[in-house]
Amino acid sequence: MLSPVEKMLFVLLAGFALAFAWVGFERVVRAVTRGAKGGSDRTSNLPNRVGSAVLKTMGQRTVFRDRPWVSLAHAGVFYGFVFYLLVNVIDAAYGLLPRGTMDWIQSTWMGPYRLAADLLTVTVLLGILLLLARRFVLRDPALAPDVPLHETASAGGVRRDSAIVGVFILLHVGFRLVGESFHLAGSGHVDAWQPFASLIAAGVGFGEGRMVGWHVGWWGALGLILVFLPYFPRSKHLHLIAAPVNFTLERRRDDGGSMPSGVLEPIDFEDESIEAYGAANLEDLPYAQILDAYACIQCHRCTDACPAHATGKKLSPSALEINKRYELRTEASSLAEGQPSARPLLAFALDEEQIWACTTCGACIDACPVGNEPMLDIVDMRRERVLMAGAFPADLQNAFRGMERTGNPWGLSQEDRLAWREPLRDEGIHVPTVEDNADFEVLFWVGCAGAYDPVAQETTRAMARILEHAGVNYAVLGKGETCTGDPARRAGNEYLYYQLATQNVEVLNDVMAEGLLDANAPKRIVTACAHCYNALLNDYPQLGGDYDVVHHTQLLDELVQAGRLPPLDLGSGTTYHDPCYLGRHNGEFDAPRRVLDPEGSSLTELPRNREKSFCCGAGGAQFWKEEAPGAGKVADARMQEAKESGATTVAAACPFCASMLSSSSVASEPGAPEIVDVAVLYQQRLEGIQARLSA
Repeated sequence: MLSPVEKMLFVLLAGFALAFAWVGFERVVRAVTRGAKGGSDRTSNLPNRVGSAVLKTMGQRTVFRDRPWVSLAHAGVFYGFVFYLLVNVIDAAYGLLPRGTMDWIQSTWMGPYRLAADLLTVTVLLGILLLLARRFVLRDPALAPDVPLHETASAGGVRRDSAIVGVFILLHVGFRLVGESFHLAGSGHVDAWQPFASLIAAGVGFGEGRMVGWHVGWWGALGLILVFLPYFPRSKHLHLIAAPVNFTLERRRDDGGSMPSGVLEPIDFEDESIEAYGAANLEDLPYAQILDAYACIQCHRCTDACPAHATGKKLSPSALEINKRYELRTEASSLAEGQPSARPLLAFALDEEQIWACTTCGACIDACPVGNEPMLDIVDMRRERVLMAGAFPADLQNAFRGMERTGNPWGLSQEDRLAWREPLRDEGIHVPTVEDNADFEVLFWVGCAGAYDPVAQETTRAMARILEHAGVNYAVLGKGETCTGDPARRAGNEYLYYQLATQNVEVLNDVMAEGLLDANAPKRIVTACAHCYNALLNDYPQLGGDYDVVHHTQLLDELVQAGRLPPLDLGSGTTYHDPCYLGRHNGEFDAPRRVLDPEGSSLTELPRNREKSFCCGAGGAQFWKEEAPGAGKVADARMQEAKESGATTVAAACPFCASMLSSSSVASEPGAPEIVDVAVLYQQRLEGIQARLSA
């Protein structure tokens, strides 16, 4: 269909476009691979990884978790563009191959293809028009939150790049529709399989002279691709490739499933070749975290979900990825050539105040539709600040010193680890230690809060009473237990965590093996602290401590299901707050709810629950430091939500959640609900029933 001159010109232009694009893509790959290679293996079982990434990309499930109408418009553009990979190949062949070679495209059996192309063309046009209107006409504030951005991005870079990509899609697909419509007009007939193209053809009139319009449409559609290709590696449109690669390289468990977001990559302190810890510069980040910047679609969903940002802090996870992306535009060539980055991360990505505002709640990871993990960048930057620069909030020093000297962040005496059990003696309850009962089946890991905090001690005692009632063969470590190191690790003090965790793993490996009669039924660990649960379950296997760990709400649920505890309806007037380190990070949402509400009918749900639960503000060592300045406190925002739910009780499942919510300013207001741990609620109701029966 094209003239010989047109064909030669197209081939020549295609060669130049592909050559320039190749240089750009190679530069991106080399810049990304400058990142650190340590951590979990992200290339194992590659066929399954690729298959999973394709399904996740094509399913658009992560996109549809939020903003349904915007997601629908995006899906229309996405699916149309995927189909256009085939459309563009066929259109190119139709124009470049000898006349008659591609006439089969017009056959009846290819009708469904033509119908799909016609319908998806219009779908893409409508979708991209809506998305462009949202950004440039309606100026949706969700696309431009008040966050500190890279100088290039803040100078109009984001809007310019979005406009270039949007106009390219609009013109590319629009020219294709024009070309196909004029092709029908020039052929002198309409095509029932192409209703929209036929409608336009009828409007412009029929005649051989209309074929000029096909040439214009063909060059407009395919020529634009050649013009756009060299820019593609620099554009935000690169997420079309980077996102599936991101999904392919996501961290996986040994069984191939997605790794819980609460898992951090360890530092090998035995490796003497490591010269610096943490991330001071772009190239210090793991390569997959550098790739995050290219996968980012700048939708700001992570920032919407961030509790620090929601309460007026400067922190913005999306700004972190956008800032990395725009710095890479400048630095990609030098990084690809092996040169160090010109500026440290703190000079353009986030500042000191921002990295210490993060609660490590994982909401940014859960909200991201392309699998980015900005929380990991922040932890890596904290590691550099603590381990290399010695620069961290002064109030964390007390917690670090307490963990170093007495094995708990409060700095209280290790001799008082068992003081919580004294009131139980008057009730005739003996809490055995591992020395008393080496053949225990369940090790009750009390945790620092459960041992020292007066309110959390109530939860610890409630669990002891419940375990006694259910006839569970259990024991505690007592003075042999020290802090898991979770606060140190999330605050960036990986070495302190390593010291504490290594000591605990050594102790646990001994006591968990002693008295073990059945290798197929190993001893279990139960803990009432969500942070201890995450550390024991996810962190300790990295140091050789692989245990069967359950949260206390999970064990309560199991005991009820097994008939060893009675089902009790605790949901009336009660709402449940999902702890980040039990729920979002580790996927446990149902066990606590079954304990509270066995019938699933009486519990009041907060507006933000399960995966979308709002943080209490304690995670990421925030409990041990002053909260970053902002419009409000994270705990206040969550308690206000609880108060407005109308519930009289908030059931907690983590001592730090309970402490933060109880100490919030809203908790002292009239009508504010009481904060009570699930185990305490259950034990109180059980005790009341027993008292009535005995009477």
